[in-house]
Amino acid sequence: MNFWHNIQTPNFSLAPMEDVTDTSFREIVLQTMQEGKLQLLFSEFTSVEGMCHPVGHEKVKHRLRINESEKVLLHQKNVKLIAQIWGKDPEKYYKTAQYIANETDFDGIDINMGCPVKNVVKNGCCSALIAQPDLAKEIILATKEATNLPLSVKTRIGFKQVVTEPWISHLLEMPIDALTIHGRIQKQMSDGLADWNEIAKAVQLRNKLAPNIKIIGNGDVESYQDGLQKVAQYGVDGVMIGRGIFKNPWFFHPDKVEISKEEKLALLKEHTRVFDNTWSNEKNFAILRRFFKIYTNGFPEAAALRNALMTTSNAEEVYHALEQFSRSSVR
Repeated sequence: MNFWHNIQTPNFSLAPMEDVTDTSFREIVLQTMQEGKLQLLFSEFTSVEGMCHPVGHEKVKHRLRINESEKVLLHQKNVKLIAQIWGKDPEKYYKTAQYIANETDFDGIDINMGCPVKNVVKNGCCSALIAQPDLAKEIILATKEATNLPLSVKTRIGFKQVVTEPWISHLLEMPIDALTIHGRIQKQMSDGLADWNEIAKAVQLRNKLAPNIKIIGNGDVESYQDGLQKVAQYGVDGVMIGRGIFKNPWFFHPDKVEISKEEKLALLKEHTRVFDNTWSNEKNFAILRRFFKIYTNGFPEAAALRNALMTTSNAEEVYHALEQFSRSSVR
């Protein structure tokens, strides 16, 4: 069954993000979500070149790890998990798609044609494919041929300039199930405001050319309610959340308005536990520090705790810093 065919509208998804949406953080998001408020989760970016390299494969495949505890939550909460892949060689897309279908439990595959990072783009990958429509087509066809898994693409409205109509029309001719559109061009990176009018233009093109393809809007969605408003205003089938999760880890629990200090610190501790159990010494612990600011805000002496946490180098030091903060708060 292709989940894109019967996914609810509006639907919400958490964007694929480098060193963010690994299995440990996805599990935390699943723990905090309200029933029915999140439908899709994405992996970190996974390089097809790395996956197909005899040595690089072992260094890259961790991006496709799914903890058993995450699998349980995905099933319980009826959330689909999609592997996002990137590169520029259609044959390696084919091989990587086969690996994902045969060796993992992902529900779908997403092709990254939107990442704007310069060292990726200069190699002709991700958003650089907007300027290479023929290669983009080859990549999509190769991935589709490799597997029956549902297939989607994430992209932008242009490379150096806005080209919504020709580029999105080209993608709508492809055998894909969904298209996520970030309302900026590559040149903007994350600067300026996302242009949702261009996303709405893509919806109009979809309605004419390929009514069965779902359109997901992405860019500057500040809250769950804001997402609902954008669905209503611009006609998209759903919205994808990126940086918004860093402002509020309970983003997908819109009924939870007041979050206590105790809840924030309990979630920080749980995230540390899951990260440590998952990766131990496989990943640099410093990756986890970027999340600490999510949990340490909005209460007295939060800055002092955050500073203490930024010096930690393992889970035990995090637990100790939290215990010390708890004791000082009681005094």
